[in-house]
Amino acid sequence: MSVKTGMSAKNGDLQIRPASADDFAAIWPIFHEVVSAGETYAYDRNTDREQAFRLWMEAPRETFVCEADGEILGTYYLKTNQAGPGAHVGNCGYMVSSAARGRGVASAMCEHSQQQAKALGYKAMQFNFVASSNEGAVRLWQKLGFDIVGRLPRAFDHPARGLVDALVMYKWLAD
Repeated sequence: MSVKTGMSAKNGDLQIRPASADDFAAIWPIFHEVVSAGETYAYDRNTDREQAFRLWMEAPRETFVCEADGEILGTYYLKTNQAGPGAHVGNCGYMVSSAARGRGVASAMCEHSQQQAKALGYKAMQFNFVASSNEGAVRLWQKLGFDIVGRLPRAFDHPARGLVDALVMYKWLAD
């Protein structure tokens, strides 16, 4: 089922829907571009396609794609952040194709993920390891109501900037 976000993309409305295994052919180039750059995710920069499929499609509770005019522009996963007493907190990871940045894709996916998280019974959302150098994402997550609740000094090794802080960001979703 496709979900209209109400946000306009350059060439049409953004649609967010559950990802299928067949979508991975379009997700892989986005994943590879983001991870091999080494600037935002704590994944091995040499993660291969098979490992990426497991990380992005099999391990999470749900995975979604964001598309416009049939082209996948971004993707996100939703999973439980911690088991047991922490199972009421969700966690997400978002990736947007460099060609689609600045078109509202990340914002639409984050808003959608919060709705999905609530529907699945999560009461909060936590981002565990946001590179402080990812300034656009930090600004966006804050704009969407996430607070910086922790700072891990020099925990992320950025390929150009060296050791930068990693942030823990959190938002209570329950009313």
